[in-house]
Amino acid sequence: MSEWLDRLAPDAPEPVRLAARAQHIRRWEIPRASYPMDRAGYHRWRTDLGKFHAQVTGQILREVGFEDATVARVQSLLRKERLKADPDAQLLEDVICLVFLENYFAPFSERHDEEKLIGILRRTWAKMSPRGHAAALQLELPPEKRRLVEKALEAT
Repeated sequence: MSEWLDRLAPDAPEPVRLAARAQHIRRWEIPRASYPMDRAGYHRWRTDLGKFHAQVTGQILREVGFEDATVARVQSLLRKERLKADPDAQLLEDVICLVFLENYFAPFSERHDEEKLIGILRRTWAKMSPRGHAAALQLELPPEKRRLVEKALEAT
């Protein structure tokens, strides 16, 4: 996360940097399997994770002396509030999507059919900004994975 943030916005403000580092803090405490394995369950899990990450990160940041305004900003970013309207939230979302595409998409794709993957890629693309799109198109993906991305983008 930090590497992609540095690549996209080397001058990113501190709250964005903190949120990037806290994006998955103690994630194992809320396993995906504890929610229904459907789209609604996935969305509820992600929402609950965002709240959890914000709470845990807020506690840590307060303990080490961060001001309330910084803590609140980091928590807002972790909860993905005002995603398209807030440039910092959008930057963080671009980073999240790029990390997924570069590091997790290939193994993830081995467990799902092409139709589902194309839908996921389209939704991922819709979350990203033009800057995120440009970075994603530069990723070195295996040929079969690149073909899936291209196929997903044909209809966008």
